[in-house]
Parts: sequence; C-alpha cells; structure tokens
Amino acid sequence: MGLSERQQDLLRRIPGVDLLLERAKRERGFDGVPRSVLVRSVREVVETLRASILGGDGGSEHSLMEAVLLDAVSDRVDREMAFNLKRVVNATGVVIHTNLGRSLLPQAAVDNVVALSGRYSNLEFDLDAGRRGSRYSAIEDILCEVSGAEAGMAVNNNAGAVLLTLETLARGRKVIVSRGELVEIGGAFRIPDVMARSGGILVEVGTTNRTHLRDYEAAIDAETALLLKVHKSNYSVVGFTAEAPLADLTALGKKHGLRVMEDLGSGMFIDFSRYGLTREPTVQDSVAAGADVVTFSGDKLLGGPQAGLIVGKKDVLDEIKKNPITRALRIDKMTLAALESTLRLYRDPERAVATIPTLKALTMAYEELRQRAERLADGLASLPGDRLTVDCLDLSSRVGGGSLPLQELPSRCVGVRMSGLSANAVESAMRANCPPVIGRIEEDRFIMDPRTLQEDEFAMIRDAFQRIAEALEKE
Repeated sequence: MGLSERQQDLLRRIPGVDLLLERAKRERGFDGVPRSVLVRSVREVVETLRASILGGDGGSEHSLMEAVLLDAVSDRVDREMAFNLKRVVNATGVVIHTNLGRSLLPQAAVDNVVALSGRYSNLEFDLDAGRRGSRYSAIEDILCEVSGAEAGMAVNNNAGAVLLTLETLARGRKVIVSRGELVEIGGAFRIPDVMARSGGILVEVGTTNRTHLRDYEAAIDAETALLLKVHKSNYSVVGFTAEAPLADLTALGKKHGLRVMEDLGSGMFIDFSRYGLTREPTVQDSVAAGADVVTFSGDKLLGGPQAGLIVGKKDVLDEIKKNPITRALRIDKMTLAALESTLRLYRDPERAVATIPTLKALTMAYEELRQRAERLADGLASLPGDRLTVDCLDLSSRVGGGSLPLQELPSRCVGVRMSGLSANAVESAMRANCPPVIGRIEEDRFIMDPRTLQEDEFAMIRDAFQRIAEALEKE
C-alpha cells in the first residue's frame, strides 16, 4: 500500500538534520558535547520520527514541533554522554554481589587509589637502590606479615593465580585432586578445564563424597608433580563424607618429595566463627598447615580489589615469578594501591572488621539492622500521600560471591507495596531511577535489605519513591 497524503505531508515537514543541528547548538547550548554525539543524536531523532510516520503508528503536528524535537535530542544526548558503568544502590542484601561489583573498597583503599592514580609512583622503581624494582614489593611484605607465609605475590584474579601456579609447577606432569573438589565457579571456571590449559595432567582420586589420604598415596607415581586441595567455597557436601586434612596432605607430600597446593577460592584472614558465622579455613590456617603454595581471591571475603593472591614457600614463589605468563596476568598500580591499603588494615583484625565494608556488613548485628530498617521505613512513611504501604520484616541476607553457601544471615528488611503499581513495576521503576536502586521481590512486595545500604543511600531511596509517586499522580 502507498503512503497516505497525511503521511507524505508529515514526512515533507520533518526538518533536515543540518537545520535541527544548528537549532540545537544555538538554542540548547550543548557546550562540551562532542559534535559526533550531537550529530548522531539528531539523526536518530529524525530517523525515529520518520520510521514512526512510515509505520502508520505515530507522527502528528505535535511531534513535528521544534521544541519537541529538541527535547528528544537532549534526551538522546544525555543517554549518550552518561557512563555505562555507574553507581547503583544495592538493597538486595547480597553482600558480595557479583553482578553489582562484589566487594566495596574500604575508604583507606579508595583514598590511596585516588592519591596514586593521578600521579607518578614507584611502581617498578627501587627508591633505595635507585634502579628498576619489582611491583610485587609493594604488597609482598604486608602479605607475608598477615598470612605468615615466606613469600607472596598478586595477579589479576584467582583463576589467573591457579592457572599460573599449575602451569609453573606441574606442566606435563600429574596433579592429584579429590573428585569431590573438582569445582565450577561463576563464568564456567572449572578446575579440570584450568588444569588442561595449564598443561597439568589431572588425576582424580576418591569419590564425590569421600576421599581418604590413602587414595592420594595410591595414585602417586614417578610422573606426579603436585597434590592439590581445592576448598569447596561455593557448595557443601553433607552427610556421609570424608576428606583428607591439609596437614595430612602436606605430610604425605614431604614423604614423597611432592609439593602441595591449596586453592582457597574466597580466601580470608578473619575467623568468622568469632562473629557467629560458619567456621572457614583462613589463609593463615593453610600456611601453618604446611602448604607449599596457597591461592585465593583479593576481593570477596577479603574485601579488597579484584586480584588473585599467591602465598607460600619462597622457592615456590620464586619459580612462579619467573614464569613468562606472570606478565600477562599482572595487576596495575590502582589495584596494587587498593590491595596494599586493604592488607594493612588486617594488622589489627578488629579495625579490619570495623572498616572493611564487606566484613562490616557480614558481621552486622541484628539490632543495628533493626534500627536501620526502621530508619528507612520511617523515611518512606513520611512521604506525602497514601500510595505506599511499608512493613518491616524478618528475612535473610546472603553472603554471595560463591562464599559461605550454607550461611544464613538473619536480617530486618523493609517491604513496600505501592497502590497503582505491581511489585514488578515498582522494581522496574526503582531500577530506572538515577542512581538505580536494586532490590528483590518477595510475597508481592519490593524488598530492601539495609545490610547492604550505605549511609547516604537511605535518602536516595526515599527520593526515588517520591519521584515515582509524583509521576503516578500526574497520570
């Protein structure tokens, strides 16, 4: 079918790109906006209007008004100029939220990153000797001090740490590991796949639920290079189970002249059982048990930046540092600055718990959560109108990040119902807020858990609900 006369008339009256571009620059003052962004925005507005008219589902005298078109250009420019990576308000109660950036840095780390990222630094310069140095020296001393290890280093993440260590110590030779420890973590990272990439030869022993020390010893032969223990940080096997303690493995390794490696995954320096949480092996435990090398994450339960930390015996770390792959996995100055600052806080465990956001959130007392929930609820209840129904509820938070999978974190949450909107619609509207507020839905309520809220975010949430309510009143 051909175009109607009305469609043809509307198409003729669409202003040209050049004309609209000049009007936009003159009347809207897009100072500082790159010309390429402005041109693209104008073209998209014109093309959207043309497509709407041709489709027969849009186009009117109003849509052709210059002010309306310029408003549309402004909206598109704003979207183009906005950062893709942006701050969000985590009201989910998931402390180490992989999709929301995982661990928050302590303020000391943030300050150090800001101080060093915009200036030159001694990243690879030995100030005492006046010659080239090693970037590992920035964190090795403090890493060894906190962990008790002889040597240490950092790479880009724990997957890189595991790959690098296996490639260095076991390429072309056998690595013995329990079947019950062949884990998979997020992003389809699987121990057998990493083993294959490293060149190590996987030897599985025992069964899914029970592996004994004798199973490892029976598998040892002349081609064996390494005994590997992998901590099951993101799942748990319960019931009729058995596993060989790390100390027994290290004794077996010494007996046969083999090195022993432990991948802790979500490593930690704090015994969380002191705060009522599940007892997990610490890095210090693994080092004291005699492991030759231990790998673990720098963020997650450690609460620092994303990094893979490797600690252990000096001769082992010296080999790993010489591996050419190390260069491909090295971390930058900003990660080093954040990591050093975080590690220094662990010199005083109580200070670490009080100042590292991840640790503070995980150990937050119920009474504090109750007070925070009431403060959030009172702020929402004070909004004008009667659209909101606000309740405080006893629910649970989660650790997240593949850590402490069985841990229950009792919490006091705030649930909101909003007349005129379903719970899904409220969630969508809060996600569209600036900054986006990310919560969860339970029992037809939009749920917000104060465990993961920062102090300045209570007012942000109140403002977000006020904007949503005002928009509903205008409809």
